[in-house]
Amino acid sequence: MLVIVFAVICPVTASASADGDSAKINPKEIIFEHLGDGYGWEVPFNHHIRIPLPIIVWGHDGLHCFMSSKVDHGKSYTQGNATFLISPKDGQYPGKLVEIVDGKEYRPWDFSITKNVCALFIAVILVIWSVLSVAKWHKTMGHKAPRKFVGAMESLITFVYDGVIKPTLGAKAPKFAPYLLTVFLLILFMNLLGLVVVFPGGANLTGNIAVTLVLALITFFITNFMGTKHYWKEILWPDVPLWLKFPIPIMPLIEIFGVFTKPAALTVRLFANMMGGHMIIIVLTLLIFIFGAMGAAVAGATTVVSVFFSVFMLLIDTLVSFIQAYVFTMLSTLFISFGQEEGHHEPHKPETQTQQN
Repeated sequence: MLVIVFAVICPVTASASADGDSAKINPKEIIFEHLGDGYGWEVPFNHHIRIPLPIIVWGHDGLHCFMSSKVDHGKSYTQGNATFLISPKDGQYPGKLVEIVDGKEYRPWDFSITKNVCALFIAVILVIWSVLSVAKWHKTMGHKAPRKFVGAMESLITFVYDGVIKPTLGAKAPKFAPYLLTVFLLILFMNLLGLVVVFPGGANLTGNIAVTLVLALITFFITNFMGTKHYWKEILWPDVPLWLKFPIPIMPLIEIFGVFTKPAALTVRLFANMMGGHMIIIVLTLLIFIFGAMGAAVAGATTVVSVFFSVFMLLIDTLVSFIQAYVFTMLSTLFISFGQEEGHHEPHKPETQTQQN
């Protein structure tokens, strides 16, 4: 944690050329630029070149569509009577596409295919392709055990279904398994794609709280809108002493509060863990340049240590990608199971028909 704080608050000056020119390295700017969204996809080792993505906005005079290369590097683009540019760091909407209206920045309705949106499409396509490959195998090969990638996918699906979904939901497992398996695979693919430097990886999807919030809200809606009468009875009129719910509804208020804290926990848990992992890897890499300003000897030793720890953290982050997908699915399964409770009934005991003399 101290390393992250040191790297973020300490901009340094590193040598940029043999002529003595220098460029200021701002770790905070680099970290948040990497973790944030963008209108283009950065090319590895050269962030001045970007793969352009479609920009779709609804401005003052209607719909406008063009490629992000038109507004790269501070350029403005005029289409019809509208002028667009990406707001600079000191602008009103830094890093966002704006329309210039009467000399002022105006934020249009933005439906652009940004880096995160494009990465989400790629993750969805990979999930669909992976699941259909397993289905196709069993359709053509029957119950013969698959191998390689198909075998790995079937093992993952079986592990989650037999280890989490079926034991928790019981007879209702087939009803909710499609959603739970989909969310597991989607989070897993998004996590792993975020660890890949080159296209189509590099987008920090699960480190974006908007993405984790949407996934948590889906679990929230399934849990509550498909909840049983017993579930809502335990929330609004729980089985506790009367003085805890009337005349002051202490326990019902606590239970209602708990309904909304569950999606909040899902959102923050996934977001914080994935964001933290990405930040640590970036900071360890930036230490090479931060200590490089102190001399060649320090830079050489720092490079070895930073590369070693970066690779180590990357391997740990790969494991965390699986763990976080599993934990999110497991908690979602538990929350959904709470909403499917039917209550406990005493078993019927038949009366004894005969008596001993």
